[in-house]
Amino acid sequence: MTWRLTYRRVLGEQVRRARRYLNEVATVGPSDRYASEFFHFGEGAALLAPQGVIYNERYLSIGAGTLIGPNVCVSAGISPEQVMLKAPVVRFGDRCVIGRGSHFVGHWSIELGDEIQTGPYVYVTDQNHSYDDPDMPIGWQTPKEAAVSIGSGSWLGAHVVILPGTHLGAHTVVAAGAVVRGEFPDHVVLGGVPARVLRHYVKGRGWRDGAPE
Repeated sequence: MTWRLTYRRVLGEQVRRARRYLNEVATVGPSDRYASEFFHFGEGAALLAPQGVIYNERYLSIGAGTLIGPNVCVSAGISPEQVMLKAPVVRFGDRCVIGRGSHFVGHWSIELGDEIQTGPYVYVTDQNHSYDDPDMPIGWQTPKEAAVSIGSGSWLGAHVVILPGTHLGAHTVVAAGAVVRGEFPDHVVLGGVPARVLRHYVKGRGWRDGAPE
């Protein structure tokens, strides 16, 4: 048994070392040929490996110094062949950090400002199913789109969902697990399902509980 345990330990170390090396090599930077397929791929930006599903790159913009974490999915439209009405459809600002497993599903406009960070498994979309016709399957009904914007300096916790039509002000904190829809001012803390303002900042007075008056 001793030799088997030793063999397994040594083999495991080799596999982990190989995985780290492959992920390092597979990381996409601005000098890689693949980066040229994007609308913009800024200096110092990176798509960390393993990458999630990414397509319609010509409608995706990644700002300078932005790091897109492992297994993050970013798409414009419903297929790589779809021609969109504008470019870019999904835009990450400069120096953002996007947590692993997150999804950004754009059809019209998703804009992230600069220096935004997210936890893992955040979901952001500018399109949702409609259910106006009670006799038609929901998946066949015409979806509804509304632009999304997230203000610079914001932080989105793990498993946050940002729905179409959401506009977050600068330096917004969104608590883990919140489902957000609507327009919110700068310097607030959001949480809950649906999300509401839990705290807000008043210049000269500091942080106060609840929504601004």
